[in-house]
Amino acid sequence: MSATAPITQDVMTIPRKLPEGPINLVGLTRDAMRETLIAHGTPEKQARMRTGQIWQWIYQWGVRDFASMTNLAKAYRAQLAETFVVEIPEMVSRQVSSDGTRKYLARIAGGHEVEVVYIPEDDRGTLCVSSQVGCTLTCSFCHTGTQKLVRNLTAGEIIGQVMMVRDDLGEWPEIGAPKDETRLLSNIVLMGMGEPLYNFENVRDAMKIAMDPEGIQLSRRRITLSTSGVVPEITRTAEEIGCQLAISFHATTDETRNLLVPINKRWNIEELLAALAAYPKVSNSERITFEYVMLKDVNDSDEDARRLIDHIRRHQIPAKINLIPFNEWPGAPYQRSSNNRIRAFADIIYKAGYASPIRTPRGEDIMAACGQLKSATERARKSRRQIEAEAGL
Repeated sequence: MSATAPITQDVMTIPRKLPEGPINLVGLTRDAMRETLIAHGTPEKQARMRTGQIWQWIYQWGVRDFASMTNLAKAYRAQLAETFVVEIPEMVSRQVSSDGTRKYLARIAGGHEVEVVYIPEDDRGTLCVSSQVGCTLTCSFCHTGTQKLVRNLTAGEIIGQVMMVRDDLGEWPEIGAPKDETRLLSNIVLMGMGEPLYNFENVRDAMKIAMDPEGIQLSRRRITLSTSGVVPEITRTAEEIGCQLAISFHATTDETRNLLVPINKRWNIEELLAALAAYPKVSNSERITFEYVMLKDVNDSDEDARRLIDHIRRHQIPAKINLIPFNEWPGAPYQRSSNNRIRAFADIIYKAGYASPIRTPRGEDIMAACGQLKSATERARKSRRQIEAEAGL
């Protein structure tokens, strides 16, 4: 009889059958890996050591074949190979933008696909990771939100995106080589497909693996989780993950935010701001990022800029405001604010004493920019009539 695992979408738990066969070690926490090894024949006295050895092979050196784990006895390696696998999502395609941005289509269990984006910059390389197939939030300006939620990703499928891109970048160090501080993939942002806080446990476990000092070794300050405002999980994010926090804010009145970010109908602006003010990690050195997509004649007035400042000041939230020029997609119901309007909005915020960088759109030519992600096969399965109907043509 096959095992079941819960998928959590909002407050509903939906059982999902897991396939029979070898157990994938990718995505297991250290404790879970140790318990799994014991359950399948590893002596309990050896289990902690064996877990540490296997962990380093998988996450420090990028090794997927047990036969290559040469500090394990040959018979034990054979035993592991009979029961376990080390598998990550399959790279279906890779597109490279004229600005160097890479967009990957990754296939996961069940034939589902998610998009992953790597953005190289002079001083960092940022990977935009997905947490769900589709999204449950239906934010009206976001292309991903037009694709219904299929399921949550497992911890293995989330950290597996990082491993897949490290494969493509050739970034696994040579076995035994001294540690190299230079990183092509130096930052993770949970800003891809899905709402991370509706898949909290899997996101948490995946990021704990990314931060582990004997593996991928990313600092918690180089991981940013972006949420649309799942208020009950915000404090938990600080306590159990400890990463940086970004908020998809996008509006300064409940009326407008209800339209743009429908989750606001459950937890309104005041409830969200109160949760951010109480965020345990917030400080002048670890500010909360307010993400604000600039939509022509919707949320880009001088009054909006002043209300945004007032919200942040009243709640005394150390913050920076990241202004995002709207990235258009076929059938989008909005237009990008003009460059002059965006600059004027940014200037009001800057003069009030807050950082207000204007994000440079990246990967627009390959539909890899913020709010444009949507699995290519989901688009391809639709008839021309369906696409035109969605676009109002």
